[in-house]
Amino acid sequence: MRNTEDIINETLGIINPVDKAIAKSAVTKSKIIPPNSNEDDIENDYKYQRENFYGLVERGQDAIDGILELAKEGEHPRAYEVAGNLIKQVAEVTEKLGDLQEKMRKLKEVPNSAPKNVTNALFVGSTAELQKMLKGKSDGWGYLSR
Repeated sequence: MRNTEDIINETLGIINPVDKAIAKSAVTKSKIIPPNSNEDDIENDYKYQRENFYGLVERGQDAIDGILELAKEGEHPRAYEVAGNLIKQVAEVTEKLGDLQEKMRKLKEVPNSAPKNVTNALFVGSTAELQKMLKGKSDGWGYLSR
């Protein structure tokens, strides 16, 4: 029969030093290749962050299930406090996932909401320069002459 400490360690993903050395040698880290453009950066970062949030929520759900089972067995108030904190933290991560979704939606809407036509143009200069430009006699304003 397993003791309470082993159950808690298993539920929370804590492993002893011997198992840690074995697990460390078995884990391989993937290399992240930086994308070429800023648009790729945004999309890749969004996907990466979203995947991490999903993973955190799933692990949190597993931890909640385990700690609730442990709390029911031991009926210790501290176990229920830990369960409550885990539930709160998983809810916060889920909320962050929703915020991320909203930010990406707003980010994608920005190019479509920009003005299509310029209705007011502004000339900066003296009235003499303006008159020369309108008559087509300005040396730097040839593109506006008729």
